[in-house]
Formats: sequence, C-alpha cells, structure tokens
Amino acid sequence: MKKIFKNIFTKKDSRSPEDGIFFDALKAILGFDPVSLEPYRRAFTHRSSNKHDDKGNPVNYERLEFLGDAMLSSVIAAHLFNEVPSGDEGYLTKMRSKIVSREHLNELGRDLNLIGFIDSKIAPVHFGENVHGNIFEALVGAIYLDQGYPYCEIFIQKRVIEPYVDIPRLEGKVISYKSLLIEWCQKEKLAFHYDVFEDNGIDGQRLYGVRLSIGGKVVSKARATSKKKAEEKASQRAYFAFQEKINKK
Repeated sequence: MKKIFKNIFTKKDSRSPEDGIFFDALKAILGFDPVSLEPYRRAFTHRSSNKHDDKGNPVNYERLEFLGDAMLSSVIAAHLFNEVPSGDEGYLTKMRSKIVSREHLNELGRDLNLIGFIDSKIAPVHFGENVHGNIFEALVGAIYLDQGYPYCEIFIQKRVIEPYVDIPRLEGKVISYKSLLIEWCQKEKLAFHYDVFEDNGIDGQRLYGVRLSIGGKVVSKARATSKKKAEEKASQRAYFAFQEKINKK
C-alpha cells in the first residue's frame, strides 16, 4: 500500500501544470486518485486526432468502449442478481438492458460533461449523438486498466447505481417503442408497416418522414433527422394511441 501511494504522489509531483489540472478534474469525476493518466487520455481521444502508438496502432477511445461496456454489464448484472432474488433470467436481462441502454449512457456522459475533455480535430457539433455514452464506456474501461475491477465497481455504484437505478421505476420504463409495438402486433396477429413518405433537406438538415400502418390503417406519422428516429417517434405516438390495449393483461 505504501508503494502505491508513493507512486501516486511521485507521479503527481512530476507532472506539468496541464497534467495537474487534468488529474484534479479526473479525481473530481472518479472519486479517487488516478494512478496513471495514460488510460484516461486515451479514453478522451477521438479517432479524428489520428494518433498512433509506437507500434502503429490507433490511439483513441474505441477499444476502451468495448472494455467499459463489459465492466458495466458485469457490475450491473451482479447488482440486479443480488437486489432482485425473484427475477428470472429474462427479467434480469431486460432490466440490465434498460440501465445500460444507449439513451441512458448518453445521459450519464452528458451529466458528467465528458465531451469537454475530448481531444479531437473536429468540432463537437459534428460528433454523433452517441458520443456521450461512448466516452462514458471508455472512461469505465480506463478505470479498469488503471485500477482494476474493484474500482470499476466503486465508480459504477457511485455514478450509475446510486443516482439512477430505481428498480420499480425501471420496470415501467420503455426502451424502444418500436420494439414494444412490433411485439404487440405480432402477439395480436396484426399486420404492421413502416414506410418513408418524405426524404428531403430543410435548412441544410436532412429530414425523414415515416408513417406507421397497423391493420392496413395509418395510425401515426413522424419526422426526424434519421429514418430510425422517425420510426421510433411514430411508434411512440402509436403506443399512446393504443396504450390501454397494449398494457391490457
């Protein structure tokens, strides 16, 4: 233990002022002292930076996303297993999916303002909408490389489970209205169809218009910046129109 603390303070004392600022900002987010800054620098490096290590391998956060995703799934799975002893495999899998959904991970990344740390050659306005969640996963991966699994558990407990995991609320949360609608239509043997009725650009932004038909009748329409988003929005509107029937036991 003494050796670990010696390494921490030795490294911190020899860092540049910029490193010191980064160290302090990280500590505020993590809740503990990082031992090495290198994994965290990688976690905030966008592929547009076009950086490579001495072996020619790309240096960016994408590989850390994979690692962080695995750590998140593991810690959340263990938490649900212990907290819901009556939950079967299907229930536990569905609840874990709600907690680590892309929407929720993006929310976590935004709340911590992780995008402010990104090293990139392109402006943040041009990042994809999932960049917040991607960086959050990469940060968890960096924690694993820096401190190991126990510290991943500490961070996820503090930043994900304690503030966001409310089991009764999550049970009623809908991740995908489209999946819910399709499942209901299949159960009720109702034909459904999504079709694009509009594909154009307004003020330089491309828009897609999608209509959803159920049983041969158009039940909802929606517009969004991607076909997938428009389908989800149309599905959400259809869900509220058929909510009583869908939720009927």
